Amino acid sequence: MEIRGRTFLILGGAGQVGKAVSRRLLRYHPAHLIVASIDQASAEATAAMLAQEAPDGTHVSACWGNIFVRWEYKDMRWDDLLADGAIRKQLLDDLLEPMVGARKEDILANNTLARLVRQYEPDGVIDCINTATAFAYQNIYASSRELLAAMQDPDPAKHQEMAEKQVLRTYIPHLVRHIQILNEVMKFEGVHWKGVRVYIKVGTSGTGGMGLNIPYTHGEEKPSAMLLSKSALAGAHSLLMFLLARTPPTRKVVKEIKPTAAIGWAQIGYGPIRRHGRPIELYDCPPEEAYPLEQALTSRGEFGKPTGGVLENVYVDTGENGLFALQEFSTITSLNQMEFVTPEEIAHYIIMEIQGGNTGFDIISALDQSVLGPTYRAGILREGALARMRHLEQEHGVDSIAFEILGPPRLSKLLYEAYLLKLVSGDSMTRVLSMTPEALAQAAYDRIASDGRVRSQIISIGIPILTPDGERLLRGPEIKADNAEDGWVDLRPQNFEHWQARIRQIRARTQRELEADGGQYSSRFYRVFVDPATGDVQDHIIPGDMAGWIFTYEEGGIRVKS
Repeated sequence: MEIRGRTFLILGGAGQVGKAVSRRLLRYHPAHLIVASIDQASAEATAAMLAQEAPDGTHVSACWGNIFVRWEYKDMRWDDLLADGAIRKQLLDDLLEPMVGARKEDILANNTLARLVRQYEPDGVIDCINTATAFAYQNIYASSRELLAAMQDPDPAKHQEMAEKQVLRTYIPHLVRHIQILNEVMKFEGVHWKGVRVYIKVGTSGTGGMGLNIPYTHGEEKPSAMLLSKSALAGAHSLLMFLLARTPPTRKVVKEIKPTAAIGWAQIGYGPIRRHGRPIELYDCPPEEAYPLEQALTSRGEFGKPTGGVLENVYVDTGENGLFALQEFSTITSLNQMEFVTPEEIAHYIIMEIQGGNTGFDIISALDQSVLGPTYRAGILREGALARMRHLEQEHGVDSIAFEILGPPRLSKLLYEAYLLKLVSGDSMTRVLSMTPEALAQAAYDRIASDGRVRSQIISIGIPILTPDGERLLRGPEIKADNAEDGWVDLRPQNFEHWQARIRQIRARTQRELEADGGQYSSRFYRVFVDPATGDVQDHIIPGDMAGWIFTYEEGGIRVKS
C-alpha cells in the first residue's frame, strides 16, 4: 500500500517499537499519524517529539487509554476496575455475553479500540502492544489461590467478588473478545473512508526466542508457569490472526511480525532506577544487626533500615522489560542467550510489508504456507464415502440428515428445512417454486404431523419445530437455540418464501455461469447444481449442497484458501 497521504494508527505508539515504526513511517509522508498509548502523558510526549520530526503536510496526533475496555473505563487502572462491583458486572457482560444483535452494537459503540478506529478512520493500524503480556500478567495462578482461600470465608459476598475477579483475569475470553471486536473493526467504512486496509501486529514468543530451558523466570519454577502462559497466549493470538487473515473480504491485509529476541534499546543513561514506575529505595542492614535465620525467612515484620536514598546507576532502557544494568544486559544479549534485535529493524520490516514487500518474517504467511489444507486424494475419496452412505440409506430405509453433534444448530435447522422441501415437492426445485409459501408451510406441517419418525429425529437432537402460525413449538427435552433463525425448523410461510428466493438465486447464478461458459463445460466454474453428465441445471434437492450454498453466499462463510 502507498504510505504517502494515508492515515496510520500506531497502537502502543509510545513504546520503543511504536516510536521506531512512527519514525520510519514519517519518511514516506503520511497525511496523519496517530500515536496511541496507555496513558495521556506518554502519548502526548511522543506525539510532540514526532511532530518535530514530521515532514511538511504530515499531522501527528495523540490518543490514549486501554483499548481492551469501554471508553468510560479507558483511563482507569485494571486493579481499580476490579475493585468496583458495578464496573466488574459491566466488564463481565462485555466479556462474556454473545456479540449478537443489540449487545453487539453496544459493545462496538463503546469499546475503546472500535471508537478510536471510527474517530480517526485509519488506512493502516500497526499494533505494537504486547497483548500477551497485558493479559497473561494478570497472573491467574495467584488469583486462583486467592479464590480458593476466599472460599473458606463464610461470607458469600466474598465468594462472589473473588469469582468475578477470577473470571476477569482469565486470559482466553479477553483474547477472543479482542479478536471478535477486531474482526468487526476491519469491516468499518465511512463516507469517504474505505476502512482499515492493513493491520500489522508486532507479536511475541514470550521467551525472547528461547525454549523451555530459559534461565530467566518469574518465580521458583523453571520454566515459570506465568511466563509459559504468556507464550501460550502469544501462540493463540497468532493462530487467531491467521484465521482473521483468512476471513473475507480478502482486500484487508493482516500480518504479524514476531521478534524472537530481546528488543533493545530505547535509552542508555545514568539516574534513578525505577521498578513499576517507582524509584527503588535503598535499605541497609549492618552485620552487627543481622537477623536470626528463622526470623529473617519470614515475611512478617519490617527488615532493614531505609537510608533515605534511592538506587542510582548506569542503565539501559529496554522498554517493556524495564531497566537493565550493564552486566545484566551483557548477559541477556550474549551469544546463545536471548541476544537482541533493534526496534529500527522491526520497523524496517513492517514498512516493507505495508508497501507489499516480502520480508519472510510475516508469521501469518509462514503459517499459511506450512499448514496442510484439502487434498486431491481426499476429494476423490469423498465421492466414494458419499456413495457408500447413500447405499446404506437405501439398505436401511432411512434418510441421514443431521445429528446436531457437529453443530451449530443453525446447520441442522437448514438441513431439515431443505429435507422437508425435498419431501413435500417430490424432490423438485421447480415444484417448490410453483407452490405458494402458504401451501409449502401447510404441506410441511402435514408431513411433520404424519411422519412420527422424522418429527422425533428432529426434536430429539435439540431442534424444535415452529408451527406455521408461529404460536406453538414442538420440542423435546433439549433446545439448542433460543430463536427460529439460529436453530428451529421454521414452518411459517415467510420462511418458505425465503427458501424460494434462495432457490431462484441458486438457479439464476448457475444459469449465468453456464451461459458465460458458452456450453463448453470448462474448468472455469465449480458447478454444484449442474448434472455432471448432461450439463443441465439439476432439479434435485440435496440438503447438504443447499446448506453449503447458504453458508458460502448468503452468510459469507467462504473458505479463502481451497
